[in-house]
Amino acid sequence: MKHIVITIGREYGSGGRLIAKQLAEELGIHFYDKQLISDVAKKTGFSEQFIRNSEHQRPTNSFIYDLYTSMKSPSVPDQVFIAQAKVIKEAAQRESCVIVGRCADYILRDMPNCLKVFINAPLDQRVRRAREEYGVQEANLESFVLRQDKARASYYNYFATGHWGQSREYDLCINSRIGIDNAVAVIRAAAEGSDF
Repeated sequence: MKHIVITIGREYGSGGRLIAKQLAEELGIHFYDKQLISDVAKKTGFSEQFIRNSEHQRPTNSFIYDLYTSMKSPSVPDQVFIAQAKVIKEAAQRESCVIVGRCADYILRDMPNCLKVFINAPLDQRVRRAREEYGVQEANLESFVLRQDKARASYYNYFATGHWGQSREYDLCINSRIGIDNAVAVIRAAAEGSDF
C-alpha cells in the first residue's frame, strides 16, 4: 500500500477509537492513540498523567491569538500541544498510520497523503456504549457524553483554525450507526481508492 495517513476525529462514544484500531489492523499499519502521550512525555519531560490532564483543561481565546499576544513563553498546555504536533508530524512522515484525535487532522492539514475522517453516532447509541463498553458510572450519562464532546470541541477549537465535528473540516464523515465493520470498510475503500 502507498504511504497514507488516516486521522480519526470522533464524538465520545461513537466507536471512533474501535474503528481506527480495526482499520489499522486490517491495513497492517501503525495505530497511534495513547502511545502519543508516552512519546510526548519523553520529549517534554512531563508525566503522562500531566499531559492527559492538560488535554482536558478548558482553554480560552485561541492558540494562535495566545501565541501572537504573548511576550512570554507559551503556557504549559501550549507547550504540550507543540510537542504533540511534532510527534504527530514525525510519525506521519515516517510511516503509514492511523492517528486518533489530538487535532491530528489540523496538524497534518498540509500533508497531501492524509485522509481526514470524523466519526459520529446517535446520542442514544453513544450513551449505551459509554455505559456498556466503557463502564462509565455517571448518574446522568447523556449529560456526561455531551460534556465529553464539549471538552473535545473546546480543545480542538482552541488549537485549530476550524471547528470540531463540522463536515467541511474532514474528507469523510461517517455515522457509526452503520456498524463498526461497515465504517471500517468505507474508510478503507476511501484510503485505498484515493489519488493522493
